[in-house]
Amino acid sequence: MPKTMTRALRVALALTMLAVPFAGCGDDDPAPSAARTEASATAGAFPVTLEHAYGTTTIPSEPERVVTIGFNEDDFVLALGVKPVGVRDFIGTFDEDERVWARDLLGGETPEKIGGEELDLEKIAALRPDLIMGVYSYIDEPTYEKLSQIAPTVAPTKPDAADRWQDQTLITGRALGREEQATKLVERVEERFAQVREEHPEFEGKTLAYALGFEQGGNTYSLEQTDLRTQLFTALGFELPKKTGPISRERLDLIDVDVLVTAGATEEQLLDMPVVAGLDVVKEGRVVHLGDFDSEANGAIGYSSPLSLPRALEIVVPKLAEAVQAGS
Repeated sequence: MPKTMTRALRVALALTMLAVPFAGCGDDDPAPSAARTEASATAGAFPVTLEHAYGTTTIPSEPERVVTIGFNEDDFVLALGVKPVGVRDFIGTFDEDERVWARDLLGGETPEKIGGEELDLEKIAALRPDLIMGVYSYIDEPTYEKLSQIAPTVAPTKPDAADRWQDQTLITGRALGREEQATKLVERVEERFAQVREEHPEFEGKTLAYALGFEQGGNTYSLEQTDLRTQLFTALGFELPKKTGPISRERLDLIDVDVLVTAGATEEQLLDMPVVAGLDVVKEGRVVHLGDFDSEANGAIGYSSPLSLPRALEIVVPKLAEAVQAGS
C-alpha cells in the first residue's frame, strides 16, 4: 500500500477482506497436500536468523508454542503443519472461525484470540509463546520491541507494504524450520496458477480494476499492485489500471476498463448508482461481483494464503472468464 496513506488507513484496507472455506478439489490440488505437511522441523534447521524491517530475529530451537499476530498469519502456519496457540482476531464481518479448511487443520481446536485492531500484549505473554509471527501484522517498531521481550518476533520485512504470499510462505517456513516444505508448497500453488493461465490465455494483457467503497458515498478505492488482493489477478495475466488508489465519483472513468471487480457492494446497489451504471464496463456485463465483505470470495482473496488461493481461483476464474467473454 502507498506510503502516503496513514498507517490506520492501511490497516483498515487490509482488514476489509480476509477469510475463506476450502472446498474439495482434485487430487493434485495444493491445499490437501498442505494438510499432510511433516509434523516436525528439518533436522539442523535451528538456530535460524531472519531479517526484517526492524533488524534481525534469531529463533534458537524449533518453536512449540506459536502466536500469530498477522491478519492472515494463522493460515501460513497451519499450511506448514503447526497449530498456533494464539491468533489475531478478524475484526471485519467475516467469521474466521467458520473457515472450513482451517477448521479441519486445527482439528477442532480454537486458538486464543489475542486482540483485533489492537494487540493485547498481556494475553500474548500469558500464552507463553516461543515464537511470535507477524509478517503481515503492520506492527510498528515500538510494538515490535515490546513483543520481542516476550518471545522471538518475526516482524514485517517492509513496514508500509505486504509481502507476496510466496515470500510470506518461505519466511514462515524458515521460522518454523520447514523451509523445504514451504518451497514445495509454493511450487504446488504456483502450478495451479500456471494451469489457469494455460486454460485461459484470454486473460493475458486485459486491464482489470479491483474496486471497493461504492456504498460509502465518497471516494471509490482502486486497489494497487502492492495489495495482496490484486496480486491474484496479476498472477493470472491481468494488468492493473495506470491510476489506482482513491478515485472520486467524477473520475470513475478510470475504472472503466476491460474487467471491473467489485467488493462491498451488491450488483443491485451498483446499478442504483447512475454514475456507476453508466460505465461501459457495467453496461456490457464485464463486472465480477464479489459481494459483501463477509462473502467466501472476498475472504479467500483477502487471506491470499497457500490454503485460500486454490479456493479463490475455483470461485473467481469462471466469473472472470464470463466477464472477458462479454467484452469480446
